[in-house]
Amino acid sequence: MMARRAALLLLLLATAPAAAAGPNDRMPNNWMIGRWFGTGQPNDKSEMWLAQAFADGRFHVQFRRCRQGKAFDTTNDGVWVLAGAKETISIDTVDGQKLMPRHDLYTILSHTPGKQVYRYEGTGFVYTSRKVDAKFAMPRCDLVG
Repeated sequence: MMARRAALLLLLLATAPAAAAGPNDRMPNNWMIGRWFGTGQPNDKSEMWLAQAFADGRFHVQFRRCRQGKAFDTTNDGVWVLAGAKETISIDTVDGQKLMPRHDLYTILSHTPGKQVYRYEGTGFVYTSRKVDAKFAMPRCDLVG
């Protein structure tokens, strides 16, 4: 369940220049393109995600759940639509398997070029993601405390 919510959150991060700038219209439209990292349900460091937002509106998210020092990874792929501070994420592929799209709604509460705070409307959980560079890799589970 956490992975599903986190995936949705990651997908929120996956906006592209075709989308509106969001809550702060003074920011360039491409503020979301790139890689974003976040943790938990919320703030549970044993669960994390790394999302890649592409300029054409697609996204790819890798989720990692750590249990007894072992990693359990899943992936989600799909598209997003941003209208003001509301983002709808449509997940159509999970672990490479095509599915009927699932649509999740998020509200972007704040963002800067390096950080985003958003709420998943299904639960009210608030998540924070930070922009990372192309070399960033998710931490190994034996390093998560």
